[in-house]
Amino acid sequence: MRNFVAEFFEAIVPSVKAEEPEDSPVTDEEALEDAELENEVDEEADEEDEEEEEEEPEDIMPKIQQKCANSSICHEYKHHFDECVERVTKAQEEPGYEDLEYKEDCVEEFFHLSHCVNECTAPTLFRALK
Repeated sequence: MRNFVAEFFEAIVPSVKAEEPEDSPVTDEEALEDAELENEVDEEADEEDEEEEEEEPEDIMPKIQQKCANSSICHEYKHHFDECVERVTKAQEEPGYEDLEYKEDCVEEFFHLSHCVNECTAPTLFRALK
């Protein structure tokens, strides 16, 4: 299931916009997770600096996106997306699926998850790129 989400992220342009969820106050736990994500990225960037300069630098964005998708910040959106994928997969296995007029997809859930991940990824990514 994780690979499925990662493949979606790689297939979509990171600037996809969706409706913003209702703003909720940032809790200490979310702020702590943001700080932990930043520290991990800083450590990875330091390790990359120590490697040979001739090597092409590794893209850290997919790693940051994966961490954000699995963090509590985007947990609700990932949960809804995973449930939708499971529901659609189950429906596709049922007989007569091809004859249905309406076939559910998970585009809306994916866009909400993608937007959340992009909002979480951007500050960490840009700090690492400085």
